Amino acid sequence: MKNYLAVFLGSAASMDAWKALDDVERSRRETAGMEAWGQWVERHRAAIVDGGSPLGRTKRISAQGIADVRNELAAWTVVRAESQEAAARMFEGHPHFAIFPGDAVEVMECLPMPGS
Repeated sequence: MKNYLAVFLGSAASMDAWKALDDVERSRRETAGMEAWGQWVERHRAAIVDGGSPLGRTKRISAQGIADVRNELAAWTVVRAESQEAAARMFEGHPHFAIFPGDAVEVMECLPMPGS
């Protein structure tokens, strides 16, 4: 079994559409989304290595210095699976994009550090 990092992505346009919903509809979707997310966690509890968390604002550090940037990274989690395909299938129909305004989930293998 290998570990896979799942990165939840959401565009500014998707978030703008979410914010444009009236308060009642947004609240209804938030409640439904959190319930569905909890059900997803329960269904995959044995495979979740680290539940992760939402991600905040981003600072990019480079040779040019430190800058505030906007990217599409919204949250992360780590799961264990037999293959990348099996890990990816865990996220089919995930509430991140089925109910919430997220756009996608990307899954990549956590590789061992060279020399370790």
